[in-house]
Amino acid sequence: MRRLLLVVWLGLLTLAAGLLPGVFASPAWAAFALLPLAALAWGWVLLERNWRSWRYAERADDLLISRGVLWREETVVPYGRMQLVEVTSGPVERHFGLASVQLHTAAAATDATIPGLDPAEAERLRDRLTELGEARSAGL
Repeated sequence: MRRLLLVVWLGLLTLAAGLLPGVFASPAWAAFALLPLAALAWGWVLLERNWRSWRYAERADDLLISRGVLWREETVVPYGRMQLVEVTSGPVERHFGLASVQLHTAAAATDATIPGLDPAEAERLRDRLTELGEARSAGL
């Protein structure tokens, strides 16, 4: 999904960078279209690495979410601290059969998202996290 968006936006930028200078200045200026094409190739590789970096693990007392290529970021959300677990899916995500699970806690800094899940897996995870959150918060 992100690669499609990358191709659409940088494809439009490539056309604009190639056609406008080529028509209004001289054909040699159309070489500026190579810059968005290079960014497209670079972004294609980076999106793959970024996508592969996302991980989540349901542990005994908390949910661990890990992401990042250069800068690793790990978020640990205790089940008892979860206030709301929701499944979201925008129009582009629905077209590709994807959904995201978003976790809300009292502290805004620990809100976490798990993107790119199969909708059935997202609903299963939401139900499981809600069940575990209710069981853990009952003791508070």
